[in-house]
Amino acid sequence: MEIVEGIGIGVAVVLASLLILFIRRALFTRSGGIIRLSVRVSTILDGRGWSPGFGRFVGDELRWYRMFSFALRPKRVLSRKGLAVERRRLPEGQERFSMPADWVILRCTSRHAPVEIAMARSTVTGFLSWLEAAPPGAASPRLASQDWPAA
Repeated sequence: MEIVEGIGIGVAVVLASLLILFIRRALFTRSGGIIRLSVRVSTILDGRGWSPGFGRFVGDELRWYRMFSFALRPKRVLSRKGLAVERRRLPEGQERFSMPADWVILRCTSRHAPVEIAMARSTVTGFLSWLEAAPPGAASPRLASQDWPAA
């Protein structure tokens, strides 16, 4: 009888965890301004260390949330002020297996540290528009390189 109770409790915990993940995602996605976005969290192994998630534009910030996390706070916040795109490239080597084929990797520099983000090619234009946009009278962030290879 104890084994059956243990299995039942385990199944209930797994179902509750999945329900919380789906509710969390639904809360964030219903407000709009959401993009699929992967962030490279580790550079120890070449081509590895990508973590899937979604980004949410809130004013001058791009807030990144991990896909499979219970946290309600963003794991990383990129401020438009001081953020510049250094380089744009296609996935190489192992990266081609960890992300969809139509994705592009952007290497950005910020005040804190360099960061690599990956997103769909169709999303890059919107991201760059958001990055260049600034309120009237404010200095617009610059793009480090205008001569990107065609992706």
